[in-house]
Amino acid sequence: MIGYIGLALPWLLILIVLWRDGRPVWEKLDSVSAYYYTGANALFVGMLFVLGLFLAAYEGYDNKFQKWDRRFARIAAVAAVLVAFFPTAAPRVQGITPLVWWDPWIGRIHFGAAVVLFVIFAVFCLWLFRATEKSAAKPERDKEKMPDPDPDKKCRNHLYALCGAVIFGCIIWAGYNGANGKPIFWQEAIALTCFALSWLVKGYWLRSIAELAGVKPAGKFTRSWLVPRGSV
Repeated sequence: MIGYIGLALPWLLILIVLWRDGRPVWEKLDSVSAYYYTGANALFVGMLFVLGLFLAAYEGYDNKFQKWDRRFARIAAVAAVLVAFFPTAAPRVQGITPLVWWDPWIGRIHFGAAVVLFVIFAVFCLWLFRATEKSAAKPERDKEKMPDPDPDKKCRNHLYALCGAVIFGCIIWAGYNGANGKPIFWQEAIALTCFALSWLVKGYWLRSIAELAGVKPAGKFTRSWLVPRGSV
């Protein structure tokens, strides 16, 4: 579910704004966060809040990195909720009215939470998703005796590394554009899409890629009634 939310969010925002606000408004929105001020407000806040809930419920993988899975997921959960409920400044677009209660400190919280969220997405791709069961299951002296339980993991790790590198590249690119008053929507959308793809492969939901890479179902949530095992 986490992967599907990340994959769908930017594109659903575009569709809803085109439908409810029209193309002239959509063309002037320069970030994903700016959609808070459009007819897609409910979708923006709702999907980020649900993303936060699923990240908070995420238990991680049963290896020595599990505690880090949980910690980073919970930090990301808080960041996602903060991004949803502490909006960025209103875009200067005709037809969009700034919030009377908005203050610059709210924007600073939004910015900090968004940076934390994207950095953690990259950390998942570059480190946690690439962690091996072999390194967690046995002490150093026994590793060479253990057969690799998943010979195709190297292929998946290349995908995770690529997604993580793209996310970091998008963070830097967005930072440059933001500092120079340029749009950052597509950098955010690409970063979300890369994280979603890596999460779906890790969770064995993106079957077309997962089967090519030899992925096996893994991962679970703390509440079996919330999301079945393997759906992260």
